[in-house]
Amino acid sequence: MTDYVPVVGKGLLESLSSFASTLVAITHTRLNLVSNDLEEYRSHVFAQLLLALAALFFIGVGVVLATILLVVAFWDSDRLLVLGSLAGFYLVVGLAAGAVAIQKARNTLRPFAASLSELYKDRQQLASRS
Repeated sequence: MTDYVPVVGKGLLESLSSFASTLVAITHTRLNLVSNDLEEYRSHVFAQLLLALAALFFIGVGVVLATILLVVAFWDSDRLLVLGSLAGFYLVVGLAAGAVAIQKARNTLRPFAASLSELYKDRQQLASRS
């Protein structure tokens, strides 16, 4: 009696090994992509925050100095009118800037858009093979 070794078993093992290798490679690539996206997003947010803080500081100093200058210039005649007008102007500008900031926050790109689109393509390809 001869020993019978099925050839299908060896082919199935090779197929599973190849599938596992491909799955690990895809996962590795996608994790690298997510890592790159995260690093890029972090540096972008840090730069934006630093620029925003610098802008707020210098604009704040300029506004305070301009207000003092106008109040001193109109000290004898209409100092309350000048203070009231400047306060109203600052409130309107602050509310407008807040509205613009909220609108920009709603319209920003998703942080992992590239990674998510690649994962979606992978999912579609796997679904089409089934």
